[in-house]
Amino acid sequence: MSRVKTATPKTAKVPAKGPAKAKAAKKAVEVEPLATGSSAPAMSEGQSIEEAIGAQVRALRKRQDMTVSELAGQAGLSAGMLSKVENGAISPSLATLQSLAQALNVPMTNFFTDFEQKHDITHVRAGEGLVIERRGTKSGHQYQLLGHSFPGDFAYEPYLVTLSKGAESYPSFRHEGMEFIYILEGEVGYRHGNKIYPLKPGDSLFFNAQSAHGPEELRKLPLKFLSIIVFQRDS
Repeated sequence: MSRVKTATPKTAKVPAKGPAKAKAAKKAVEVEPLATGSSAPAMSEGQSIEEAIGAQVRALRKRQDMTVSELAGQAGLSAGMLSKVENGAISPSLATLQSLAQALNVPMTNFFTDFEQKHDITHVRAGEGLVIERRGTKSGHQYQLLGHSFPGDFAYEPYLVTLSKGAESYPSFRHEGMEFIYILEGEVGYRHGNKIYPLKPGDSLFFNAQSAHGPEELRKLPLKFLSIIVFQRDS
């Protein structure tokens, strides 16, 4: 006797209702996030520049089998100050970094190696830019470096420049590359070559930095402006 094949009944799909229906619809329209076209890898939160410098100072000190007290003494710092530098608790001045580099007998750029390798971004909190000396410092111009230059054929130097009461004009800057300035506060007559440009908050200049330039007419102090210098590195 032959067997009769019985068709297995198929369970009918009941259309989703209410929240289930909305959830299904949302899932159906989900697509891959749009790419920006950049091949750069995603970044995660990491060390600040102070922490990266501190880690390098500590590593170099231990590599030379020096104690905190020994390195601090050779660099002309207190042990407490050196401890703060190594822990990334403060932003060390250029003079402090130079003293440490001499005491460790390494180029100052070694302190930025770890940060340079791991980061393509610099985060500087308000008021925490690295104060450095430039030619205008003696005229009462304060320069805060707002970022560390990345590897490559070109160097980038972003500064917050502040001229407070008692500052003097200095229209004689000359250097390689291009410069962009953007006025944040105050008013100034800014010289470039043979012309003076009146600048107020929101005004900007972009120029060839090989011509003599700088703030000549200090019309309203304090004066604050962003200065971004770009130049080709020596090959």
